Amino acid sequence: MNKQLIELVLPRLAKNLYRELQRYRNGKLDDSQFTECFENLLQRQHSWLIQQGASEVRAALAIHGAVLVLSSPGLRAEAAETGQPLEVVEFRAVREAASDVARNYGISEYRAIGIINKIVARYGN
Repeated sequence: MNKQLIELVLPRLAKNLYRELQRYRNGKLDDSQFTECFENLLQRQHSWLIQQGASEVRAALAIHGAVLVLSSPGLRAEAAETGQPLEVVEFRAVREAASDVARNYGISEYRAIGIINKIVARYGN
């Protein structure tokens, strides 16, 4: 794979997530259905990346990073609501994502934090 994984994941994830959000906003999905759709979407993206030649760890890191990039408006809103600096809220989200990857894929949490931080810094607003 020549392209950065995140550059493959972001548009695919954004398009599919937007479609599910529209269904949720239009009342076609309740909270639990939306959560299930979101989890299935992430699993499909992970499987697709592995089929494209990515390792499980790289796929997981790319997907977690993409979710955080796409969540940046919500992170900004949380920072404003809590009065915390955006960097604090963002780092907490990065740390939680990295912890999940470390727990499930046997990578160092610090390494995962570094990789996900780079993704958020480069592709986030």
